[in-house]
Amino acid sequence: MLTVASLSRSELAARLAGDGIRLRTGRFTARLQADIPAITEGIALLYPDYALEPDDAFADFHLQIARPWSVRRWFRPQIELLYDGRKLFQPLPLPQALPVFEWGLNWCVSSRAHRYLLVHAAVLERNGRALILPAPPGSGKSTLTAALAGRGGWRLLSDELTLLDLDDLSVVPNPRPVSLKNQSIEVIRRYVPDAVLSPAVRDTVKGTVAHMRAPAASVARSLEPALPAWVIFPKYEAGAASTLDAMAPATTFIELAGNSFNYSILAQRGFDALGRLIDQVQGYRFRYSDLDEALEIMSRLTPRNG
Repeated sequence: MLTVASLSRSELAARLAGDGIRLRTGRFTARLQADIPAITEGIALLYPDYALEPDDAFADFHLQIARPWSVRRWFRPQIELLYDGRKLFQPLPLPQALPVFEWGLNWCVSSRAHRYLLVHAAVLERNGRALILPAPPGSGKSTLTAALAGRGGWRLLSDELTLLDLDDLSVVPNPRPVSLKNQSIEVIRRYVPDAVLSPAVRDTVKGTVAHMRAPAASVARSLEPALPAWVIFPKYEAGAASTLDAMAPATTFIELAGNSFNYSILAQRGFDALGRLIDQVQGYRFRYSDLDEALEIMSRLTPRNG
């Protein structure tokens, strides 16, 4: 199997600048074209263990990151992301090329993969059971996810998108780099010292961002689903004692629906799938400030149905 690490840096750059690479992440394949050194370096750093499909293989998404032909090509240079040849976002500064790729690939999955119920949530697995972590920006979700995957013994299924099979409600893995923002970047550098992080990019719409490489073991098991057992809404509060409080099923349902990208699009199928999910998981609110305490509490979770 050809992987990103199978290519030399010059070979990877040449492929990206030419017809592109077909990068497989879980069940999705993205064709990426980019004649931009930061993308070559970022893909080599964050995706070494990922499979590259043959040049004639089907791709779910076709992405191109290019520098626009304008004066901004030389003066305060910018990049733009194209999806199927159409601009996806407004042009952004060239140093933001790698985060733009990550955001663009998230957009592709959340906007197109409607054969799944899509929830804006991190998700990890242990002993075959999945922990779903929905939360808004600034809640400490990605920091907790990085700690669980890097030191807590949990398998990373996704940092941003929980994909639930509409038939059997299994979580379909889509492991990719964990997005870290602002203070959480240094927190994870210290807490998971062997983690591989991309260089921090400042002044994005999300502040300062960096990405942590997904553990190789998680990537190797990217086709192995897991059954949901817990839905936990985390909230980081500086100095707060760790608390884990059970939620009523109706409240868990409403809040999960509010965090879903396509609940309304799926209509009755979405309602039915979410109702069946609530029957098999336990919902909690989790407040934390100390990662050691948080990992200890997560390690003691037991599934409702054994």
